[in-house]
Amino acid sequence: MGLERVEVGFLCIAITLVLIAIRMPIGIALAGVSFVGIGFLTNMRAAWGIVSAIPYNFVATWEFSAVPMFLMMGYIAARSGVTKGLFQSMQILLARVPGSLASASVAASAMFAAASGSSVATSAALSRIAVPEMLRAGYEKGLATGTVAAAGTLGSLIPPSILMVIYGVFTGTSIGALFMAGFIPGVLTAVAFITMITIRVLLNPKLAPRGQVEFSAEERQTALRTVWPLPTLIIGVLGGIFAGVFTPTEAGAVGALFAIVIAAFYRSLSLKMLWGAVIDAAIATSVMFIIAVGAAMFVRLMGLSQVPAFVADMVLNMSDNKYVVLMMISVIFIFLGMFIDSIGIMLLTLPILMPLLQRLEIDMIWFGIITIKLLEIGLITPPVGLNVYVIKTSLGGMVDLPSIFRGASWFILTDIIVLLILIAFPTISLLLPSLMLR
Repeated sequence: MGLERVEVGFLCIAITLVLIAIRMPIGIALAGVSFVGIGFLTNMRAAWGIVSAIPYNFVATWEFSAVPMFLMMGYIAARSGVTKGLFQSMQILLARVPGSLASASVAASAMFAAASGSSVATSAALSRIAVPEMLRAGYEKGLATGTVAAAGTLGSLIPPSILMVIYGVFTGTSIGALFMAGFIPGVLTAVAFITMITIRVLLNPKLAPRGQVEFSAEERQTALRTVWPLPTLIIGVLGGIFAGVFTPTEAGAVGALFAIVIAAFYRSLSLKMLWGAVIDAAIATSVMFIIAVGAAMFVRLMGLSQVPAFVADMVLNMSDNKYVVLMMISVIFIFLGMFIDSIGIMLLTLPILMPLLQRLEIDMIWFGIITIKLLEIGLITPPVGLNVYVIKTSLGGMVDLPSIFRGASWFILTDIIVLLILIAFPTISLLLPSLMLR
C-alpha cells in the first residue's frame, strides 16, 4: 500500500506540472489536483472536509496579515511619488562609476525593492524610467534591459520580502530572522551586479558611453533630499524588527503608516491615491492567497501520499552530504524556474523537501535565503523568465526578447557565483539573525 500511495503522489505531481505548463493558474491546479488525490487516497467525504477546513484555517494565520500590509506600503510609496527621482538621484551619486546609468539602476532597484517587496513591481517601475534613458545615452540594449531585469529580482531577497513571509509561514521559520538574514545577501548581490557591470564596461567601453560625470554640490544635495524617504522607511521597519520593538507582522502595518506619513510630508497624500493603493494591495493579496490555499492542500496530499519520506530516503541513499544535496536541489530549482513562477516553485517543492532538510539538520533560515536566491535566478532564466517578460511588455517593440535574455545571462552567471558564496559561507546569511533581539 505504501508504494501505491507514493505512485499516486508522483502522478499528482506530474499532473500538476502539466496543468501549470498549459497555463492553468497555479492555485487552481494545486487545489484541484490535491482534492482529487486526497479523495482517491482516502474518500470523497474526507476530501470535501479538507476543502472546507483548509482555506479558512490557513488564510486566518496571523502572520499572513503582513502580506497585504507590506504590499500596501510599497503601493503607497510608488503612488505617492516617494520613489520618483530615485533613479536620477542614484545616477548623480554614482556618476563616476563606469556604466553609471546601469549601476544606478541596480542601486535604485535595491531601494525600490525594499519598499515594494516585489520583484515584478520593481522591474516594471524601473523599466519605464531607467531603460529609455540608458538607450538614449547609447547603452547596448542587452546591458540596459538585462540590468533592470536582474536588479528587479532584488525585491525577493532584500527585506521586507513577500516570498520570505510565505516561506516563513509554510516552514514555521521566524519571519523576522528571515528578513534580517536576507539583508547582507541582498546588498552583496547588488554590489556583485555593480562590480560585474563596471568590469564589463572597463573592458568594453562601447557597451556604455560615458555621460555627465561632474555635478554641482547643489545637484548632489538635491539628490540626497530626493532619496532620503526610502532609506528612512527601510531603516524604520527593519530597525524596529531587529531591536524587537515590533514583530514582522506588526512591521507591515508600521511600514504602511510610515509610507502614509512620508506621502503627507510630500503633500501627495489623497483619498484617491490611498484608495488606489488599497485596491492594488487587495488584488495582489488575493492572487497570493489563492496560490497559498492550493499549496496548503498540496501539503496535505503529499503527507498522505508519503512522497516526501520516499524522496528523502532516495536522496540520502545517494549522498548524506548536505552540500551535495543542496547542489542537487539547486539544479532542480533552476530547471523549474525556466517554466514556473517563484511562488509556484517554492510552494510546490517545500512539502516534498521538508523531511529531507530536517533529516540533514539544515538550518531553515539559511535554506530560506538559498531558496530565495534560486528563485531570483528563475525570474530571469529563459524561456519563462517573468521579469524579462515584464520588461518586454513595458518597452513594447523598443527591444527584442532575445536581446533582453542575452543581457540577463551575465547577471545569471553573477547570481550563481553569489549563490555558491552563500552556500559555502552560511555565516553571511546567519550573522544578523544571530544578533537579533528575539
